[in-house]
Amino acid sequence: MNPMTEMERETREAPQAVARLLDASLDDLTALGRRLSGMAPPIVATCARGTSDHAAGYLKYLLEIATGTPVASLGPSLASVYDAPLRLRGAVLFTISQSGQSPDIVALQAAARAAGALTVALVNVDDSPVAQAADVAIPLQAGVERSVAATKSFIAAAAAAATIVAAWAGDERLLAAIRGLPKSLAEALAADWSALEEPLSTASSCYMVGRGPALAIAQEAALKSKETAAIHAEAFSTAEIMHGPLRLVRADFPILAFLPEDRAAAAGRAALQRLQAAGGHVFPAATADAPGKRLPVAATGHAHLDPLSMAVSFYGLIEKVSRLRGFDPDRPPHLLKVTETV
Repeated sequence: MNPMTEMERETREAPQAVARLLDASLDDLTALGRRLSGMAPPIVATCARGTSDHAAGYLKYLLEIATGTPVASLGPSLASVYDAPLRLRGAVLFTISQSGQSPDIVALQAAARAAGALTVALVNVDDSPVAQAADVAIPLQAGVERSVAATKSFIAAAAAAATIVAAWAGDERLLAAIRGLPKSLAEALAADWSALEEPLSTASSCYMVGRGPALAIAQEAALKSKETAAIHAEAFSTAEIMHGPLRLVRADFPILAFLPEDRAAAAGRAALQRLQAAGGHVFPAATADAPGKRLPVAATGHAHLDPLSMAVSFYGLIEKVSRLRGFDPDRPPHLLKVTETV
């Protein structure tokens, strides 16, 4: 029997990581959400890279849907390279980072604070430069991550974002589902996605699709497919894929769809029908019937949390696919655990 990889071990720790986060910081997260609701900022900005930027994308959709507050992703190079003047008085900047130490992330947070924004850091390393310099810092409580592929820290960051949004919007149903999230994530570890192992392990390219909060999970899945399994994976909205990427779909082209039962579900099913008609080998992760070969999802009790359950199941899948393709998912060539950019 092969020893467990760090990626598998850390994926399996995701439910406990979220439980620690909620035990330690649920009151702080909900208090922050209520504070931001009272502030009513005209805009929220995010600062992140890589996997953390996908957590920021998840925050973006949740917050825009729940409150109508526009959320913009700011390129860290605005501060670190271009020294651009920022106009953020009365705004909020969320910095999301596993390490909290990349120079460009640190620089953008400092510039945003100087420009009048309230700075909030969701960081896994609580004594990092980003955490120490933020107005509000909430440790993610994910514990040390050793695999290059970040997993449990992403889930913890997204869970923290969902908690803040739920309190901001006064969404008690979402808050109740968040309290039960560790149990749902544990169930997601057991979801059988083996039907996709062979199609992905032999693929050179594939699509990951989703919409709304699920688009961030599709983007995260595409990144993990690249970095751990060397698959050319691209992520698209189920709306945007019809504008050009559909042209590349051919017979047996793998397409993984993240399809929670929210208001975009009907349009998502229609898109999957078109992708199937074009020859795509469609695999929807869904809690209800959908075109293609459906993958089981551990329901969380809220459609906007279900993408996090899907992410945990995907991590288990892509770790296996990486090994089937002859790779070590913990040590992909050319990559480091902490990437410091300027």
